[in-house]
This record gives sequence, C-alpha cells and structure tokens, in this order.
Amino acid sequence: MARKVFRKCPIRFTRASAMVSVLVVAVVCAVAATAPPASAASGSADPVGSGPVQSDFRAAARYPHPEAIPPGADDWACKPSKAHPRPVVLVHGTWESAYQTWAGFAPVLARHGYCVFAPELGILPTSAGGGVPALQSGGEYGAGHVDESAAQLGAFVERVLRVTGARQVDLVGHSQGGVIARAYLRFHGGADASNPLGNKVSRVVTMAATNHGTTMDGLVDLEHDMRAEGVDIGPQVAAASGPAGADQQQGSEFITRLNSGGDTMPGLDYTVLTTTYDEVSTPYTASFLTAGPGAHVDDIVIQDGCPADHTEHTDFTYSPRAQSLALRGLGAQLPPVCVAR
Repeated sequence: MARKVFRKCPIRFTRASAMVSVLVVAVVCAVAATAPPASAASGSADPVGSGPVQSDFRAAARYPHPEAIPPGADDWACKPSKAHPRPVVLVHGTWESAYQTWAGFAPVLARHGYCVFAPELGILPTSAGGGVPALQSGGEYGAGHVDESAAQLGAFVERVLRVTGARQVDLVGHSQGGVIARAYLRFHGGADASNPLGNKVSRVVTMAATNHGTTMDGLVDLEHDMRAEGVDIGPQVAAASGPAGADQQQGSEFITRLNSGGDTMPGLDYTVLTTTYDEVSTPYTASFLTAGPGAHVDDIVIQDGCPADHTEHTDFTYSPRAQSLALRGLGAQLPPVCVAR
C-alpha cells in the first residue's frame, strides 16, 4: 500500500523547500505527534534590539537573534512626512520572525523616507506550532491561527496610528502575512465596506501570499490521494503544519471564509506579487486577487520583464525586483529593477 501511494505522490522534491520537505517526511513517516489543543492561543510581542541588514533569507535565518528588530523598523519617534503620510506595517509569514522576513526590505523602505513598523505575530510554543522545530528559537513565529494573528495586527495598527498621528497605514505582507493583512481588513476593523472613507488601510502589497490557499507543494494533494487509498493522514498533516499551516491549506474553512463574498474590500489598492519559482505558496497563481467594487488590483509575476530573477518563496522579500515592485505598490514613482538571482 505504501509503495503504491508513493508512486502517486505529486510532490516535486527537486524544488521543494527544506521546510516543506521536512513536513512531507514527517507526515509520510507518521511521526509521533499530536495536533495542538483547540484552546491554545497565540501571542504577539515587540522585538527587542535592532539586528544587522541581511541580503538574503538564509543569512537572516542564521542570525542568532530571530527576535531582533528589522533594521530601519520600529522607530516610534518617526513622524510621517508629506511625501509619505502613511506608515508602512510589515507582516511576516509562517515560522519566520519579523527580522528573518524583513531584514533586507525594512531598511530600503526607511531609506526612501517611510516610517516602518514590523510586529511579531502568532507566536506559539515550539511544541504547538508545527513546522521545523530545529529552526526555531524561543517559540515559533507566525504559527498561530491566522484569525488570531489578524486580531494582533489590528491592535498593533491602532498603536501605530495613535503614536504617529497618521489616519491610515499601508500593509505589506509576505506569505501568510498577506492573508493576515486581508483577514484584518475583512474581520477585524481594518476596512469598512459600508464607509470606505473610514478605512484604516489605504494600500496592501502581498508578496508570495497564500491568498487562495496552498497545496503546500503537493502535500494537500498527497493527503487526498492517501485518503482515497483508505489511509487518513489528516491528523499527521495537522500536527506537522500547525494551526497557521492548516488554516492556509486550499479548501480550509478559514480560506473559504476569507474569500467568500470577494477577494477585496472597497476603497483599497492591492498589489499582488508572485514568483513562478514559488515552492511553498502553490500554485503561485492562487495568490492572484480579483478586484471587487471600489477596489483596484495589480497582479504581477516578478519574472514578467525579468526572467533572470529566479527568486523562490522564502527569499522573496530579498529580491531587488520584488522590493522595487512593492515600493511602486506603495505609490513610489520608481522604475522596476531587474537583478539576476
């Protein structure tokens, strides 16, 4: 039975990321684990101390202080300028801290004159968050239920608005961060469909986001295939992926609820950035959004006009091209750049 299932497995191991590969191994081998209790709640935290600028995700992940503030972020004395009246709030993804995600892009935004802020969201104990425990330190970032992280983001945005005096913020979210941003808009007061002038957010940029769920590079398909063979690995998938991973699976209750009634909220401008080399948010086209009434959407594949950029999922926020397109999504009048990677 097992050999038959493996032959049907659609996973592309040659391009799968380390995190996805470990999840697949954990599930297929039925590692002894239990899903986190339903009552487990995630937390948020303010990082302490600024870390150095990094040029790629691997370097950022190796830095021994994942709780560090991304360079250029969380200057609570920063006041928005006339040129950049809205602070930018950066929302990290699953099993990555704010520093690991934004140690390259936060300083770019600061150099362009933006007030930049980067909360830590969805923190769970390592034993409850799924993912790759060996890569975690002091708990898992972005591991809690997406809806809980969205509520935490809402509280953080309120603080940013209060301290800076701004009327609105702009949001940039990587991977799950894009979904957290959209959940905040829809469910936690970030946008008001009945009165868009009261929106607390003006622009949203998502980077390799799981907007319509992910197959986790075939792991969800593997679960379906094995169920068809009479083997239920649902509990193992839940234990391996953790609450955030389970919420982002294609067809999950959360993804269905998030996108029911349309992808967008009135009065907002959305820029959706994707890469054809994404091996985590799969298929990459599931990231695209369709504009509803009163919203504007730009769906952009970073390889369009720059085929030399082979950036994959975890390194997405470190791509100079993705950074330039995100700046344009925030309203900057800059040409997109193309750098081979």
